[in-house]
Amino acid sequence: MNTVRLSMPVFFIVVSLGYAFLIMRLPTANLGDPYGPFYFPLFICIGLFIFSVVDFIQLKRSEPEENEELQLLLDPKLLKIIGVILALCVMYTAIFEIVGFLIATVLFLGALLFYLNGRTKWVLNLVVTAIFSFSAWYIFTQLLDISLP
Repeated sequence: MNTVRLSMPVFFIVVSLGYAFLIMRLPTANLGDPYGPFYFPLFICIGLFIFSVVDFIQLKRSEPEENEELQLLLDPKLLKIIGVILALCVMYTAIFEIVGFLIATVLFLGALLFYLNGRTKWVLNLVVTAIFSFSAWYIFTQLLDISLP
């Protein structure tokens, strides 16, 4: 079980290195500080790398123990829920540009709530979907004057 726990910091070390590679490919700014676009993402990348290395070292020094939270995470029922939510997120990003913010958000949030809450709470699912989607659309487009697809 300790190898499963060690895989997380290793994963984030690799992600931070990949993120650093992508940061270095950012174009320099034409106005102001040419390296301005690098600072914040690089700060995040360095923080992720340092915390992942520290976590890895702490895990290597500690004795392997039974982790109940990790056991729960490896439960097939929970893995199915995570997989469905990831699939819904991928579909949301795929249709976002095609159908626009409002329709994509209604479809995504509705599907997510119906999956998590079930059909018995259909009124609550529809009300939350409608209120959140239209409120977010109104706030962005009307109050903040941000153009959404």
